[in-house]
Amino acid sequence: MASKTDLRENLSLPIFENTNETELFQNQVLRPILKLQNDIYILIFKDYAFRKTSDFDSLTTVQKFDFIDQSLQKDNALRNTLIGITIGMLILEEIKTYLSDSKSYNKRIIAMLSQRIKSQIK
Repeated sequence: MASKTDLRENLSLPIFENTNETELFQNQVLRPILKLQNDIYILIFKDYAFRKTSDFDSLTTVQKFDFIDQSLQKDNALRNTLIGITIGMLILEEIKTYLSDSKSYNKRIIAMLSQRIKSQIK
């Protein structure tokens, strides 16, 4: 049976001398998980958007981006769901790292998801 880490794609992002531990974790663990779980995030967000505003498709791009930002910042249930999908793919050692600074990692997860959703929702 494949492990959680076997499912993730190696993104081969560059590592610089001044790259800190948080950035390494983001690039080596969180980004591959976000890529792996991408279809789930998009499906959940689209469902959320259409439940909250039935005319989501008719919004301008700027309005959609504002809606995405506001939703990810203010709707704790949505945030917690998306963060839960992400941390559910962590292994024990990664969970320990995540728990050492969960507030910072959650901000990074939401920021990356915001960009990811914006780039795919037209």
